[in-house]
Amino acid sequence: MEQQTKTSDRALGAALKPRQLTMMGLGSAIGAGLFIGSGAGIQAAGPAVLISYLVAGTLIILVMWALGEMAAANPDSGAFSVYTAKAYGPVAGATVGWLWWIQLVVVIAAEALGAAGLLATIFPALPVWLMAFVFIVVLTAVNLTSVKNFGEFEFWFALLKVAAIVAFLLVGFALLFGLVPGVQSPGLSNFMGEGFAPSGFAGIATALFVVAFAFGGTEIVSVAAAETAEPARSVKKAVRTVLWRILVFYIGAIFIIAAVVPVGSEGLKSPFAAVLDAAGMPGAATAITLVAVAALLSALNANLYGASRMAYSLAERGEAPRLLASVSKARVPVVAVLAGVAFGVVTVVLELAFPAMVLGVLLNIVGSTCLLVWTSALLAQLALRLRADRDGTELPLRMPGFPWLTCFGLLILAAIFTVGFIGDDSRPQLLSTFGLVALLAVGCWLNQRSTKVALVTEASDAPTRVESSEGDKQPVLID
Repeated sequence: MEQQTKTSDRALGAALKPRQLTMMGLGSAIGAGLFIGSGAGIQAAGPAVLISYLVAGTLIILVMWALGEMAAANPDSGAFSVYTAKAYGPVAGATVGWLWWIQLVVVIAAEALGAAGLLATIFPALPVWLMAFVFIVVLTAVNLTSVKNFGEFEFWFALLKVAAIVAFLLVGFALLFGLVPGVQSPGLSNFMGEGFAPSGFAGIATALFVVAFAFGGTEIVSVAAAETAEPARSVKKAVRTVLWRILVFYIGAIFIIAAVVPVGSEGLKSPFAAVLDAAGMPGAATAITLVAVAALLSALNANLYGASRMAYSLAERGEAPRLLASVSKARVPVVAVLAGVAFGVVTVVLELAFPAMVLGVLLNIVGSTCLLVWTSALLAQLALRLRADRDGTELPLRMPGFPWLTCFGLLILAAIFTVGFIGDDSRPQLLSTFGLVALLAVGCWLNQRSTKVALVTEASDAPTRVESSEGDKQPVLID
């Protein structure tokens, strides 16, 4: 079975370059959640949100190490779904795969509408529905041509986001050190006394649940690894390069925002723009809006890619209709791409026809999916690494501090789930996601059972060879 999977992955091609995978890993963690949503975390915890970001950042580093170890040893387009299946059985693996696919196709609609809505604030004459469909059509075309084109688009999208963060850090630190002409430094007064953690530990815990989702999407690297020419080498480079940069970019940006924008300020609704306005930079709001649009489109592009590869992998394993495994001459799973697009388009149409009645409900159901995916990745790595060490298997990339760091990551996830269940706003989201998981698990179990029954029936209907009599070696066929 493992050899078949590898053969299937090669049918997808191996055109992604190491630089694209590295930038994809970096860009996937820098999204609209940072550019727009970071203010919510500061509002909840004050400058002490830095602690929440450090904890969440540590978690994503551990998850990336775990995924990197497994992807380097066994690159597969199904990634964590395949690893979970190897560790805990096909039902568990298929459940995780379908859960992630549903999350991505729902988020595709949210990102198309979100990008269109942001752009409409700058160009109000452009209809939101038209821009949303243009975005989907263009990025679908990118995904249908070749994985090389997808990689290039993601590379430049990510480079734009990284450049924006670097520029923001330079302006922000210049502002704090009083190097901006004509503008007085705000200093570090926001960090002093009770202002550092105005809501105490409860605020930090609440912010932890909020900010954890800002790192969602980093798992796409483990999926894309299967389509690189040298997956083991590429994954090792991507993991080692991305990890420290994520913390530098996130912690640096949040530190500047928390120092410049007071808790309770209206500026936290668009925190990056508020900092740039404080530095006296004209057009800050427009610039950040355009970067946020690029971040959403980058995520849409990556999610469409990820959804198609997961659907392809599920079909290869008999967990989805076989048609989804068909590959074009460009070595792209066309039907799998179009299936994800179709779901996203239908969701966009329904949301436009019935505003606030469809997309919000779907997002609430899949809102905690990334937490469950990260949990499955750590649990799979724990089981597979123990198995590899027991069998003396050499691994191209080994997660340091095993098993203690893997268990530490699981403890952080347990804490986030606990905080989520305590909160009145987050509890329904978690319960909805767990309900979806239960339904998917039942469906995957039924599929496995029907597949086994079909195999047994096929085997029983096959002719059996026996000897006709003692010493007679001629076979007799029995129906």
